[in-house]
Amino acid sequence: MIQLKACLLFVALGCSALCPAWSAAQAPSGETQVQAKEQIFSGPQVDEQLGPLNLTLALGDSAGKTIDPVADAQGKPMVLVFLHDVNRQSISMTRVLTQYAQSRAKDGLHTALILLADDATGAQNTLKRIQHALTANVATGVSPDGREGPGSYGLNRAVQLTILVAKNNRVTANFALVQPSLQADLPKVLRAIVAQVGGPEPKLSDLLESGGVMQNTGRNPPSTDDTKPDPDAIRSLVRPLIQLDAQDKQVDVAAEAIEQAIAKSEAVQKEIGRIASTIVSSGKLENYGTSHAQGYLKRWAEKYGQNPQRPKDAPKSP
Repeated sequence: MIQLKACLLFVALGCSALCPAWSAAQAPSGETQVQAKEQIFSGPQVDEQLGPLNLTLALGDSAGKTIDPVADAQGKPMVLVFLHDVNRQSISMTRVLTQYAQSRAKDGLHTALILLADDATGAQNTLKRIQHALTANVATGVSPDGREGPGSYGLNRAVQLTILVAKNNRVTANFALVQPSLQADLPKVLRAIVAQVGGPEPKLSDLLESGGVMQNTGRNPPSTDDTKPDPDAIRSLVRPLIQLDAQDKQVDVAAEAIEQAIAKSEAVQKEIGRIASTIVSSGKLENYGTSHAQGYLKRWAEKYGQNPQRPKDAPKSP
């Protein structure tokens, strides 16, 4: 409960200007630096065998039925999408990707979407609630193995999406996405799929339009100055950073994402500085994650902040 309150408070204190495509950071001063381009791993790697994968379907007439999409594919090309966190960006990526994958079903491509969560019932209800944003006729459900997924898969809960492309029950491509980007990440996944099923590489603009991404721009135009990020994306990255039981490696992964955002956007840099400064000056820094996480917050406050005064109306720390 303390962790949840801390996460919500972090957002309330000003997490309102972060951007997508976050993936690299430096450690706090005085500590070992994290390599900016350090690769993040999640799931079986290229050339590794896919093990059994139980999936409890959540949608349609087969809801409640448990299947093994790996066994069902019988060695044919397949795409497995592991959804670690439900937010606008992860669902947008999932929708566009699975729509394309489903369009290649006639070429023998199998596709499955697996939501990972500790509360299986709650996860099934989530899928039912958002099924309008998902692709029909794709095996969609919840892993009975909880948030970690099947142990033999070695999935990383610090990422938002793990996407596996496979053939003959062996992984041909692996994508561990901390912050999914349709423009940066999707083309790489598409190329990996086309490499297995053949045909021309689809145009990204066509897929975005058919997936409803471009159709929504009139109601929700994308920001060009990075000042209006997705609040869900903020929470998904803040949460692993400030968990009180987080391991140093998990904190580093979350910090890498934030630091990459800072490197790409001056607006994000200013906002992170303001947020970190507000937290550090609040006198309640100990409520925000481990000492390792607090080191990052101190560093950002010193480097990017402007020593702001504590707002009179700022929410109280738990």
